[in-house]
Amino acid sequence: MTNFSAFRRGILALSIAGLLGGTVLISACLKSEPATSASKPKAGPDAPAPKAAAKAPAAEPGAAVSAPASDMLARVWPMFGGSLGRNMVNTFERNLPAEWELPDKKKNRSGKNIKWSQPLGSQSYGNPVVSGGKIFLGTNNDGLRNPRDAKMRADGKPEPIDKGNVFCFRESDGKFLWQAVHDKLESGRVNDWPLQGVCSSPFVEGERVYYVNNRCELICADTEGFYNGNQGITDEKYKDPTDADIIWRYDMMEELGVFPHNLAVCSPLVVGDLVFVVTGNGHDESHENIPAPRAPSFIAVDKNTGKLAWEDASPGDKILHGQWSNPTYCEIKGQGQIIFPGGDGWLRAFEPKTGKLIWKFDCNPKSAVYILGGRGTRNEIIATPVVHDGLVYIAVGQDPEHGEGVGHVWCIDPSKASPDNIDLSPVNDNFDPKAPENKNSGLVWHHGGLDANGEMNFRRTISTCAVADGLCYAANLSGILDCLDAKTGKLYWRHDMLTAIWGSPYVVDGKVYIGTDEGDVHVYAHGKEKKVLAKNEMDGPTLSTPIAVNGTLYVMTRTTLFAIGNQ
Repeated sequence: MTNFSAFRRGILALSIAGLLGGTVLISACLKSEPATSASKPKAGPDAPAPKAAAKAPAAEPGAAVSAPASDMLARVWPMFGGSLGRNMVNTFERNLPAEWELPDKKKNRSGKNIKWSQPLGSQSYGNPVVSGGKIFLGTNNDGLRNPRDAKMRADGKPEPIDKGNVFCFRESDGKFLWQAVHDKLESGRVNDWPLQGVCSSPFVEGERVYYVNNRCELICADTEGFYNGNQGITDEKYKDPTDADIIWRYDMMEELGVFPHNLAVCSPLVVGDLVFVVTGNGHDESHENIPAPRAPSFIAVDKNTGKLAWEDASPGDKILHGQWSNPTYCEIKGQGQIIFPGGDGWLRAFEPKTGKLIWKFDCNPKSAVYILGGRGTRNEIIATPVVHDGLVYIAVGQDPEHGEGVGHVWCIDPSKASPDNIDLSPVNDNFDPKAPENKNSGLVWHHGGLDANGEMNFRRTISTCAVADGLCYAANLSGILDCLDAKTGKLYWRHDMLTAIWGSPYVVDGKVYIGTDEGDVHVYAHGKEKKVLAKNEMDGPTLSTPIAVNGTLYVMTRTTLFAIGNQ
């Protein structure tokens, strides 16, 4: 990676798909759960006109759900990954540009295909989400929106106070509507690293938006802000018209004894009446001690009341560093499953309502060893698991500050699990799914490790896979994008962008979009043969993943949100 200093030791969960709600795409895992529909906004001075919300039926992977013409405007991308299966694929949107150009007065450029842009803070890492005519995203307070949140310097100019922020913009023109503002933790950088803001990607369902803030609190807020009155709790610290209307908050440090390492960043997942969250529990600043090994790593909270439903502390004292990933939902053999990625390098699937373990999978070779500072070979899971066509795809890596190292991509068949066969890991370091000793393993294929010459087949990653049309796209931190056969793991093509990748590949409109730390968005043709379509220069590092909604591609750089479309 060319520049690891931006996020320092705190890693965000940037893994980042399928669409859901309104006229959208439904991941293969969704067979009976209702799709999340676009929110129906209440009237307000800056609220968009209400749109019809459609309940989409379940569909096969990658299939567009048909809906009446009146519902065509109700397309959304309401969560990290777009759908409960978290697959970074959108098969609905069309006619998106492969090329664009930012306006530049110094170079006398007016710009091309830029609809609008909005300044953010100085650090923005999560992903924007779109629902109900609004865009929600996390950033820090350096993009000062309220003079209240600044202190005056000696020269009389305002200096933003370090805080965590969630911004809400109007989708149609980017108008700023409201913000959530969260003070920093008194414990300092060990739990709340300076200037990182809110790195969680929100989850929007109806008139509620859920996210994890920099204080390790799970927040439920009103999508309308205070435009429709003060609902839920009424003791918010900030109550200006453009502040957030908090419905409830759940403090994971106070209630559960969680000790987040550098930052809590999970992008929540709502299924039924429960919100599922990775708590962020991890090491202290020494990186050699876990202050709260019995504190939960995974929790379920009632979405209406904010009360704890169940918790699990399986990673316990085996947490390698921190926990910065996101849960995924699927249905296998008619059974709903919440898949949690752990900071110990294991995937675990639980019954959503009870928290009972269904299966687990070690995403590292048995011979892998974790060594402080990144010199070892055992990896944690920072990417988000993806479910497509009944299979689970996950890639592993470490904190970018640990540098390059051996990584792995795994394809897992969770249908191999049974009450008598919970551990689906391959036996020893035999990654042949047809080997007799792996008859009970859920391994479908493995990509990574070292080749015969000792070269790395795949490197550490924090990126989430994108699976579409029999292809699996997997990017690694070293800047290399691999196109693999989704059923076998065979490598079709590879491209080195010569700079670090933090975000994830996004498949839409026959193209693959991916941003880089150097500040470019690369665009490839979606297919088995490599074809580079464009390289678009942005205004700075692009560490999130592009998304597309209603004919517009949204690209969030570290400091700016851009709305891009053919003009």
